[in-house]
Amino acid sequence: MKLLLALLSIVLLTTGCASNKVTVCLLHEEGKTSSIEVYNKNGSQVIDKENYLTTVSGTEASPIKPEPVSQKYIDTLYESALKALPTAPDKFILYFESNSSEIVAESQPKLPLIVESIKKRESVDVSIIGHTDTVGTPKLNYELSLDRAKTVSDYLLKNGIDKNILHIEYHGKENPLIPTGDNVDEPRNRRVEVIIR
Repeated sequence: MKLLLALLSIVLLTTGCASNKVTVCLLHEEGKTSSIEVYNKNGSQVIDKENYLTTVSGTEASPIKPEPVSQKYIDTLYESALKALPTAPDKFILYFESNSSEIVAESQPKLPLIVESIKKRESVDVSIIGHTDTVGTPKLNYELSLDRAKTVSDYLLKNGIDKNILHIEYHGKENPLIPTGDNVDEPRNRRVEVIIR
């Protein structure tokens, strides 16, 4: 989001110099909406809803109250900036059996999709991040999260993915998807996240 807003601001400030007018619009990314404050010495406006924009006309004017705009308007106004953005990464989550590095049946169909995404994108950067729930000792959970990440990595290697683009991380019970107390059997935390850039 910050990259997107910074990119739009740079483009608009550059083109806005001749007319002394700056426009800032808040977009969303991956289902999350942030907020931004636009201000100068004469006032400020906070934009906290997606597809709202504010305009500042000249150095002596305060930003106007944010107003909604259509997606078509955004696509037209920010066409060059939107085209310059990098493609968002593909993300997959694979879940695992309890105290095991065996992928659950429901997650098995995602494995070929991961291979397909890597090849289609011609990716050179794939993160494979192993996690556990909070059951067990920290040492065992670190080892198990590594084993889970290796299970996914081994599958990718057997299916023609270059080992040099794979980056394995393992967090044990740290960074849970669903925060819990110790020794809680939470299936959604027994996972490997694959991020394809």
